[in-house]
Amino acid sequence: MFQRVTNRAIMAVLLCGAASPALAQSGQQTEPQADANSQDIVVTAQRRSQSLLNVPLAISAIGGDTLAEKGITNSASLATAVPNLQVSSSFGRTQPNFSLRGISVANEFNSNQASPVGVYIDDVYIAARTSHGMGLFDLDRVEVLRGPQGTLFGRNTTGGAINFITKQPKLSGTEGYLEAGYGNFNTFKVQGAVETSMVEDQLGVRVAVNYEKGDGQIHNVYPGGSDANSINTLQGRVSLRIKPDNGPLDIKIRAYAGRDRGTQATPLGIPSQRAGLGFFEVDENRVGLSKTNAWGVAANVALELSPKVTLTSITSYDGGALDLAQAADGSPNDVLDIGWKSKFRQFSEEARVNYDGDTLKLVGGVFYGWDRTITDNRFNIGSALGPGVDGGFFQHYQQIRRSYAVFLQGDYNLTEKLVLTLGARYTWDRGHYQDGYAFLFAGGVDSAMTPLATTVPCAGAPGSCAYAPNARYTLDGRNNALTGRAALSYTFDSGLLVYASYSRGYRSGAFNGGSYTSSSGINYVAPERVNAYEAGVKGRLFDNRLTLSAAGFYYDYTNQQVQDLRAGPVNILVNAPKAEVYGGEIEATLRVTPRIILNGSAGYLHATYKELTLQGVDLSGNDLPFAPRWTAQGGVDWKIIDTGGDSVTFSPSANYFSRQFFSPFNTTNVAGTGQVNSELQQGAYVKINATLTWRHDNFELRGWINNAFNRTALAYGLDLRGAGFDYNLLVPAAPRTFGVTGRVSF
Repeated sequence: MFQRVTNRAIMAVLLCGAASPALAQSGQQTEPQADANSQDIVVTAQRRSQSLLNVPLAISAIGGDTLAEKGITNSASLATAVPNLQVSSSFGRTQPNFSLRGISVANEFNSNQASPVGVYIDDVYIAARTSHGMGLFDLDRVEVLRGPQGTLFGRNTTGGAINFITKQPKLSGTEGYLEAGYGNFNTFKVQGAVETSMVEDQLGVRVAVNYEKGDGQIHNVYPGGSDANSINTLQGRVSLRIKPDNGPLDIKIRAYAGRDRGTQATPLGIPSQRAGLGFFEVDENRVGLSKTNAWGVAANVALELSPKVTLTSITSYDGGALDLAQAADGSPNDVLDIGWKSKFRQFSEEARVNYDGDTLKLVGGVFYGWDRTITDNRFNIGSALGPGVDGGFFQHYQQIRRSYAVFLQGDYNLTEKLVLTLGARYTWDRGHYQDGYAFLFAGGVDSAMTPLATTVPCAGAPGSCAYAPNARYTLDGRNNALTGRAALSYTFDSGLLVYASYSRGYRSGAFNGGSYTSSSGINYVAPERVNAYEAGVKGRLFDNRLTLSAAGFYYDYTNQQVQDLRAGPVNILVNAPKAEVYGGEIEATLRVTPRIILNGSAGYLHATYKELTLQGVDLSGNDLPFAPRWTAQGGVDWKIIDTGGDSVTFSPSANYFSRQFFSPFNTTNVAGTGQVNSELQQGAYVKINATLTWRHDNFELRGWINNAFNRTALAYGLDLRGAGFDYNLLVPAAPRTFGVTGRVSF
């Protein structure tokens, strides 16, 4: 009976991970400024406070107000404000995969993998990618650092780093806001924050809450079925700040918790069963819930020993869980239904010292991080064991990672205007895969599992090893890495900054979390590495009317971690030996008149594999996934009315994206598989967004619309034809959304 498990069904499971990403869009760098002489945005990209225009890095810093004005309400939609940033996901808003300048997780979707774009909350590294799908609320700003950040931000930053910086108590007075909005798909949102100072200049607290609920954006025609892509999220955060006697000790304690209960992102489904359906419709009998939780607490303790020396300790403990019921077939039949379950825990400690001298500035310290993932996945395949006989696979494992690092970076003024930056970091990473087992079972989606055969540990074909309930698989992995940065920057009398830099980034080795038909697929692959060369310019021109930032870059990228399907069939994590990435981006804001501000950005990206073989096929020359050659954004902030007490501002924008592929195969097909990989791409398209905002004293009323012309586009694609099916899995991007939001501040 075991031999009747078909390759078609098994390969479908191995390839699955279906759902949707938020397609990347580009946008402006900073908040719209009514006056270009207004205060610079201050960032901490080099672990010290600096004006954005004085940092020799490619950075986009988006203020909290701009996030709200542009409708960026979760991290999955952050790409609408950053050039050369793409966001994809096999689970919709949950577990977004960030791609910066073409560097991403590619075709890897397992929850145990680390993102090559490091994600941080208030300088705290967040290991679990599920927690990256957070709602954005009550933020001071978001800093997106493009390019490797292997010195000050550490491991897993081959593509860059994203730092979400929350609002902290100011220790002065009482303030807050309350915001409520309503939109199509019956979407209701409430958000608010209040801050008070119990002891002026010494003790303060800030509490913030975010709630959003809306119906599914993909209509399900199945009788009684739930609509897909709904929203149901609740988050809260408490921040306490203590500064005894307004002295040199500054303690910030932050605690947060959140949960999401939206319906899954559902694929379009089998073409033969889509007769009469629109692009944003599906016929699915089992639209599941995407249930996730995230929580954490962090303490940032800074002690100023002297005007030039500050000690800082950042301690954090975070956790979370995902429980995703995912119908991966988009049909009224039980073809492929998956239950993804994982629990996450992590602890980290960073201690650093800052020295701020006249000619020399130093940042150095030590880091320790520990994280654990416990996974229990269930894959139900309709008629897996034979015609009308349901079954599938169950998988369990535990992954533990530890990371140790020391780092030091200094800026030395060679002259008054010429600065040399040198930095290095040495990292020790240790990984442990334990308690691993998997088995083939009989049973339907709603029934109990009857184990039939052990597949992990088992080196043979699926079904060839007798069921052994106590059998376990264990594997260790380790690697060390030296990363760093060298840069020269020069500031002209006008304030214009030019720089050139070399950086080395590193993403630690990884275990294959996607193999459950045979233990031969559970392996540990080598780390990714990037040698990056960049030159850039930033500053203000034409009497401060034009704010400009531009950068060009070249990457030598080795050992990207991608999935390969081998005979058996077994998914194996492998390294793509070489890739080449180069391109550039430009961001600009122009104050035409006091009432009209133009903003725009453009990015060019050439990201291709120089050496890669998957399924025995040479893919050299193919584009990296989720790496469109061109992205561009243009918009205007037009203050139509300004009476002093009242103002009305109209802000339309257009976003352009050239073609992008969803798979390393691009349009290449493996002979004899039935693949049609040319379907796994999205052609060039434009989306239009707009807001209209009325402000009166401390009250604001904003109307907004995204994807105004309801442009249809694919957000994600996965090959199933190669597994013997007569369709590829294709997921739609979001349809048109619009609404109105009111906000009162006090």
